[in-house]
Amino acid sequence: MSVGAKRLITAALLGGAALALQARAGTLEQAWRRAALRNQTLAAAAAEVQAARSGERAARDARWPSIEAQASYSRLGQTPELQVLTPSLAFRSGPIFKDNQYLSATVQMRLPLYTGGAIRAGEAAARDGVRGAAAMQQATAADVKLEVAEAYVAILRAQRQVGVAHASVASLAAHLRDVQAKFDRHMVAMSDLLAADVALANARSSQVSAKNALEVSEEEYNRLLGEPLGRVPHLDPVLPSFAVDRLPLAQLIAQALVRRGELHALAARAGALAARAHAATASRLPHLAAVGGYTHFDNQILNRENFSSVGVGFTWKLFDGGAAANAADALRSRSRADRHRLADLRSRIALEVRTDWLTLAADRARVQASRAATAQAEENLHVSRQLYGVGLASNTQVLEAVTLRTQAEEDYNNATLDAALDRLRLAYAVGAL
Repeated sequence: MSVGAKRLITAALLGGAALALQARAGTLEQAWRRAALRNQTLAAAAAEVQAARSGERAARDARWPSIEAQASYSRLGQTPELQVLTPSLAFRSGPIFKDNQYLSATVQMRLPLYTGGAIRAGEAAARDGVRGAAAMQQATAADVKLEVAEAYVAILRAQRQVGVAHASVASLAAHLRDVQAKFDRHMVAMSDLLAADVALANARSSQVSAKNALEVSEEEYNRLLGEPLGRVPHLDPVLPSFAVDRLPLAQLIAQALVRRGELHALAARAGALAARAHAATASRLPHLAAVGGYTHFDNQILNRENFSSVGVGFTWKLFDGGAAANAADALRSRSRADRHRLADLRSRIALEVRTDWLTLAADRARVQASRAATAQAEENLHVSRQLYGVGLASNTQVLEAVTLRTQAEEDYNNATLDAALDRLRLAYAVGAL
């Protein structure tokens, strides 16, 4: 079998192994789904939404009647008696309570008829609370997805760095063998051999650092997904694509100002504070309620012990020292503060979209430039080693060529991964992640 045929078979086997590994590799979308099920920050945001919905139901329930039961037992030191004195008659009853003790019990139902708008304002505040919690859940989900994406890309970057370091070690080891062979034939000085040996030692040190950085990146990724620490993830290098980078910048900014959950959450909080201010003001207005009840009262004088009643209750807090007015003013001021924060947040989001859009354009240009530089650095190393083999290039020239090739590969890897991550960050900035 010819050498060319052997190379084709080897390439086919390596390609098949790579495809099989990629088929088993997890994608970023799968990582997002696992994080959504296991991430504690997302679980906390979901609990906040449930709490807000329960608060909304509680605010609506304030319109329903409330039923309250009370009971008491009392023992007196001396039972009172009923005494009636008139000019023509003197009457004195027996003891009102038997054995100096009595039991009383009341069941009362109260239905609010008018509260000055307090119930309606409470319902509005609760609805805004639900909208705000749901919007914050959306924003938190986007934050977690971006954090997972950054950890995902960090692993890909570290893996490529390990590959570059391995290639550098292999190149320098091969060059060291060439220098050793020349030195053994007294064709080069000892300084060439020492320089090549030092360069190889430095490359091996960089390789160790790259492997350590890869392990650290994998641990952070496992933590975000709720996976056991120490697990070695197999990642698909193909990242999801978003079409946001194909739209005009003005349209991206407009989408961001509509979609971003933080904006909706802050607007809802400002609305809830304004509604609570109205409820605080309503506490100073008259309140009406329909009241019905049933009472049991132990006694030996009245002709019955059980009574039923129905009526209308009226309460009006005429003076509270200014507490309600000051509380309402504080809530309105906090609402205005959130409105100012909302305006500032809109400006910062617009800047974020513009910055990510410009950064993505710059990194795309870096990809093109670094791709050409990588090919040139590879060719430069090949030529330098050939020239060194025939004595037309120095040892320093070969070592510099290895360094240039390593740097070019690192620049290309960083540029491609930066561009991919910038696209995800732009999708996050416009609320599409």
